[in-house]
Amino acid sequence: MKILVLCTGNSCRSQMAEGFLKSFDNNLEVISAGTEPSNEVHPLAIKVMLEEGIDLSNSKTKSVNEFLNQEFNYVITVCGGAKESCPMFTGKVKNRIHIGFDDPAEATGTDEFVLSEFRRIRNEIKINFYKFYQENIM
Repeated sequence: MKILVLCTGNSCRSQMAEGFLKSFDNNLEVISAGTEPSNEVHPLAIKVMLEEGIDLSNSKTKSVNEFLNQEFNYVITVCGGAKESCPMFTGKVKNRIHIGFDDPAEATGTDEFVLSEFRRIRNEIKINFYKFYQENIM
């Protein structure tokens, strides 16, 4: 089972989703990528995932272009806000699914509020991707 989680920057949501899917089932081949990858995985994404026992500190952002000639069972887009347009994967894929989330990197306010937004989105990703896993993989 090969899954690609796709977003724009590949710094938060897709990285967290990849981490959760791998934690649910280590037999899954899960890759996350972005259409315009950031320079690094967001430090707060790393922090809030460590709270769940998932270490993203060695994760790297990747361009979707690296995977266009690979086949996937699922491509899942995770873009959310009205300001974003969902990226499209043009490679070979059996199932396309959209599970949208707000971008926590767009949160503004106090440090405590921004961190709470990262936790909120992390929790939403965990719940929604576990539901996806139960309904489509198990």
